[in-house]
Amino acid sequence: MTAARPALSRRLRLMGAAISIGAASMLSSVPAFARGPDGIADVAEKVIDAVVNISTSQTIDAKGGGGAMPQLPPGSPFEEFFDDFFKNRRGPGGPGGKGGEKNGEFSPRKTNSLGSGFIVDTAGIVVTNNHVIADADEINVILNDGTKIKAELVGVDKKTDLAVLKFKPPKPLIAVKFGDSDKLRLGEWVVAIGNPFSLGGTVTAGIVSAKNRDISQGPYDSYIQTDAAINRGNSGGPLFNLDGEVIGVNTLIISPTGGSIGLGFAVPSKTVAGVVDQLQKFGELRRGWLGVRIQQVTDEIAESLSIKPARGALVAGIDDKGPAKPAGIEPGDVVVKFDGKDVKDPKDLSRIVADTAVGKEVEVVIIRKGNEETHKVTLGRLEDTDKVQQANAKPAEPAEKLVTQKALGLDLAALSKDLRTKYKIKDSVKGVIVTGVDASSDAAEKRLSAGDVIVEVAQEAVASAADIKNRVEKLKKDGKKSVLLLVSNGDGELRFVALGVQ
Repeated sequence: MTAARPALSRRLRLMGAAISIGAASMLSSVPAFARGPDGIADVAEKVIDAVVNISTSQTIDAKGGGGAMPQLPPGSPFEEFFDDFFKNRRGPGGPGGKGGEKNGEFSPRKTNSLGSGFIVDTAGIVVTNNHVIADADEINVILNDGTKIKAELVGVDKKTDLAVLKFKPPKPLIAVKFGDSDKLRLGEWVVAIGNPFSLGGTVTAGIVSAKNRDISQGPYDSYIQTDAAINRGNSGGPLFNLDGEVIGVNTLIISPTGGSIGLGFAVPSKTVAGVVDQLQKFGELRRGWLGVRIQQVTDEIAESLSIKPARGALVAGIDDKGPAKPAGIEPGDVVVKFDGKDVKDPKDLSRIVADTAVGKEVEVVIIRKGNEETHKVTLGRLEDTDKVQQANAKPAEPAEKLVTQKALGLDLAALSKDLRTKYKIKDSVKGVIVTGVDASSDAAEKRLSAGDVIVEVAQEAVASAADIKNRVEKLKKDGKKSVLLLVSNGDGELRFVALGVQ
């Protein structure tokens, strides 16, 4: 093995020489822009003083040995060392030891963290991420020259992970402006500035890798993806275009290592500007509310509803107190346009509605039974809640034998008092109950289960298992490949499910 090394080394040197000669001839003909735009330095010099570090501290009541570990800035080079040291050590002061303890508990202590932010108003208004300042007892803004000033929280929006701070300027400040993130092009150069690994004032550059990226972080995901190096500590920092305008707020990365691998995500400036404006005015978000529950229009559902191509947001349920009901919108409608904007999928509708002013009258274009209709709706205000829906418990099967019929891989029965009690189904829910599902059927794959109630088949109400069988047979004769079911849970919450019939 060792004898091969000199020969390999000579080969590499020869290859290197050939590459160098080729590169030298190419460099003279390659334009400077191919190596990156010259304007990056100009952008950095122009905006660097508007980018700040955010320092927070929090007092926690640590209990047990695990509480002895100091909290370092996220991404600190010493983080792993202290993690191993404090979690694995034994003896006095370690887990189970007496050092630092009082009556078996550790004394309350302060933890510190660092993030990034940027000034949007010379009066001392700063934008950052909510997760940078969440649960902090004290927040400080650190200017580029090292000046540290205590800041107050103006407001936060957890759904977009944004926060607004304010502080009293000790001297004249430089502020940056928002650009139009909708005008970004794939491949366009962008510049990130922030405080990665506590190294403030760090400038990195890259391109826009993707737009409108949904990575399932929240209900309004529409991230800008970039390969500009973003690391822990960059959170809350700005993403600039080459005009020095903020076109995004660097919020998170995807990485198996904890460091940048070229998958960084920023909240687009169009979203940020609206959130910042409302937080400054009201200290909270006031989002528009349509009062519908929506779901994806799959290819099967689109075929059942005669919609080509599959698009829009399918209305699965209507809030009795919401704006959609008096406007005449019904379950089974597919929203394809809202306030003049095309709706491609449910996320689109959620974002557009949320960004629309409360109380505004808008036109909503729907497809109902293959025909387009326009309805006017006056938006209400969304009451943001973080309620977690509990799954209905499924009690044991009753001892008595049920009279059931089979269709679509489902065991179906008429709703009886005993079945309502067994599956906790409200009296207001009408239809045919599912008592069993064939594990190899399309219904099982679409997650239908015992206790679900089929309310409609092909947008017509059903009251018995025979109704369902007759409808399915008719659809087969008509050459339909799938059937659209409106399904309710025990609480009356509806959803559409398309099942194959051939």
